[in-house]
Amino acid sequence: MTTNHETAPTVPAPVRRIDLKDKAPDFYQAMFALDKAAAKGLDPVVRELVRVRTSQLNGCAYCVDKHSHAALEEGVSQQKLIGVTVWRETPFFTARERAALALAEAVTQLGPHGVADDVYDEAAKLFDEDELPRLIAMCVAMNAWNRIGVTCRLSPAAYA
Repeated sequence: MTTNHETAPTVPAPVRRIDLKDKAPDFYQAMFALDKAAAKGLDPVVRELVRVRTSQLNGCAYCVDKHSHAALEEGVSQQKLIGVTVWRETPFFTARERAALALAEAVTQLGPHGVADDVYDEAAKLFDEDELPRLIAMCVAMNAWNRIGVTCRLSPAAYA
């Protein structure tokens, strides 16, 4: 059976609950400043992979879409981008990318004992004293953005 994607019905975008950019512009600008500070000096490929994986875990459709496009623009292959959801089972990621993705998952899904020592230690081994704080900051900033996106019901349809 074949399907015609051009005539297939689409699911309507969720209705945005609130526009924080309009209703809390000082907060929104502070979030942009936080994100810019986190990204400073961080490898752009690592940055976008962390943003995508964090957004996947948090279920933020807007951020998954936005940062998937940004990752492609930074030179991430389509194969690698598709493999982000199963990065442990694929050969497409460098040791640094794997450490960053593991840390992003640990920060996003904090367990009862926080970020495990082995996850943190692996990231600390592969990212220097300037990069590691930025990697942690990016994990924190992206989780904050995701909470905004999910709570406010941001949709990639808004800019598609």
